[in-house]
Amino acid sequence: MSSHLVVVDNLEKIFTHEGRTVPVLKGINLTIDRGEMLSVVGPSGVGKSTLLHIIGTLDSPTKGRVIYEDQDITAYSSAKVADFRNRSLGFVFQFHHLLPEFTAIENVMMPGLIRGERRSTLIERAKSLLEEVGLSERLTHRPGELSGGEQQRVALARALIMEPKLVLADEPTGNLDTNTGRAMHELLFRLNQQRGTTFMVVTHSPELAERMPRIVQMRDGTIIDEN
Repeated sequence: MSSHLVVVDNLEKIFTHEGRTVPVLKGINLTIDRGEMLSVVGPSGVGKSTLLHIIGTLDSPTKGRVIYEDQDITAYSSAKVADFRNRSLGFVFQFHHLLPEFTAIENVMMPGLIRGERRSTLIERAKSLLEEVGLSERLTHRPGELSGGEQQRVALARALIMEPKLVLADEPTGNLDTNTGRAMHELLFRLNQQRGTTFMVVTHSPELAERMPRIVQMRDGTIIDEN
């Protein structure tokens, strides 16, 4: 098996708008290693989120491939893609997308419930995750009863419930104040170190990007620098 968890091969994405073609990604090549933490930075509109969505199978490329553990996931059927996404990937977005009528622990359990896993097993796993992100006293609180930082930590626990090897985060601290954002940064680094989870983070936060071991800089649909 390759040392790379993900290989992005000559990825292109073209959108059509009012009869015009708009190239968003222009031949992206990228590798992500197991256990790595990398940030993707660049001005708005350069294709960062589009790249994350395609790696996360939320969108499909116009051309090129995404290889995950030596498997071409861009060739999967829609049903196989949905199963792969649920089983192998975790997502954290700027807006947490928690279900307001459910408690914190029920929100964390949701990916496993969708997959049909045993509720008793999921409860214990969700409790453990919420304790790990510092929310052991918020298990039965609904999103409206939680602060913004607490809601985002619930979303992170939800992203980890299926024990994915890769978590994709799109502006995970963009909706948080400075101190809460820093606490979220620390949590991401701790989870990476303790669990070996791979994180790809799209961010406009210079503070978060500069702390990442690897920075991928994009401009005009291409990668212009890596370090």
